[in-house]
Amino acid sequence: MKLFARVLVCLLTLGVALPASALTIVYVASLSGPAEAPPNASPGTGTATITFDTTLSTMRVEASFSGLTGNTNAAHIHCCTAVPGVSTAGVATQTPSFTGFPLGVTAGSMDTTFNMTLAASYNAAFIAANGGTPASAFTALLAGIASGRAYYNIHSSTFPGGEIRGFLQVPEPAAAALLGLGVAGLALAGRRRAD
Repeated sequence: MKLFARVLVCLLTLGVALPASALTIVYVASLSGPAEAPPNASPGTGTATITFDTTLSTMRVEASFSGLTGNTNAAHIHCCTAVPGVSTAGVATQTPSFTGFPLGVTAGSMDTTFNMTLAASYNAAFIAANGGTPASAFTALLAGIASGRAYYNIHSSTFPGGEIRGFLQVPEPAAAALLGLGVAGLALAGRRRAD
C-alpha cells in the first residue's frame, strides 16, 4: 500500500494525469512539406502543440513556423482521415483559418485558446457530419486526434492545398521515459527501506 501511495505521489508530482481524472490532453505535431499529401519540397518547418482541457471544453493552439515559400492564407486542423497517419480529410476547426493565426507571412507564431462549446470554433460541415452539435463535434475531434487521424495544416499562396502539415500525436517517448524513471526510483527507494 505504501508503494502505491508513493507511485501516486510521483505521478501527481510529474504532472501526469490519471485516466479517470484526466483534465488536459496534449498533442504535438512536427510540420513539413514532405508530410503533405501529396508531399512537396517546401523548406518550411513548424511545430504545433494542441492542449485540450476536457473539463473546461477548451483547445489551446500553439504553433510556430518559418521558411515557407509562399505567404500563409489558412491554418487549421483537418479530421478525420480513413487511415491513421496518411491521406487527407476535411477541415474540422475554424475556416478559413484559426483566429490569431498570422496570415500573409512566411514565418510566425500563434497562441490562442478556443471555447469548444461554441459552434464558431469548428467548421460547420464538421459539426453537421458529427452529430450536429458542438459537444458531439468536440467528442469526434478528440477521438480523431487520439486515433492518429487528424493533422495540423498550414496553407500558403504557393501550396494552396497545404505547404506544411503534421499529424497530431501524444508527445512520446520522453514522457514515458520520465514516468518510468520516476516509478523505478520509487520502487528502489522502497526496496532500500525494506532492507
